[in-house]
Amino acid sequence: MLKRRSRQSGFTLMEVLLVLAILGVIMSMVLPRLLGRQQHANADATRLSVRGVEQALKLYALDHGGNFPPSGDGLNILQEAPSQKDPRWRGPYLDQPPLDAWGSPLAYEFPGRRNPQSYDIQSLGPDRVTNTDDDIGNWAE
Repeated sequence: MLKRRSRQSGFTLMEVLLVLAILGVIMSMVLPRLLGRQQHANADATRLSVRGVEQALKLYALDHGGNFPPSGDGLNILQEAPSQKDPRWRGPYLDQPPLDAWGSPLAYEFPGRRNPQSYDIQSLGPDRVTNTDDDIGNWAE
C-alpha cells in the first residue's frame, strides 16, 4: 500500500511578512493624505460654524435696533433670554452652543480687536492656543 503524503495548505511566515510589509508601505502613502484632508474639512466646518453665528448675531441685532450683544453676555445670549426682561429678545437665535470642529466653544468679542467697528468670532483651531496661525475667525487676512 502506497502512503500518500498529505500536503498542508497555508501561508508561510515569509508570505505573511511580505503582505504586511506591502500593507505598511501602502498605509504610509495613504494615511498622510487622509489626515491632510481631514484637517481641511475641520477648518471648513469651523468656518461654516462661524458664519452661522454671524447670522444669529445679525438676527439679534435686527431685534435690538442694530446693537450686538456685549462681550460680557457672550454667545449664551443667543440661546437663552437674559435674566432681566428684554422685550426685544425673540430667540433663541441658536439651538445649541456654537462649537468648532475640534469641540471647543467659539469665542466672541464686541467690539472686536480685529474688527473694531464690529465683532470678532474666533476658533482657536486644532492647537487650542490663541493668536496662532491656525486660528479661524470672521476677519479677512
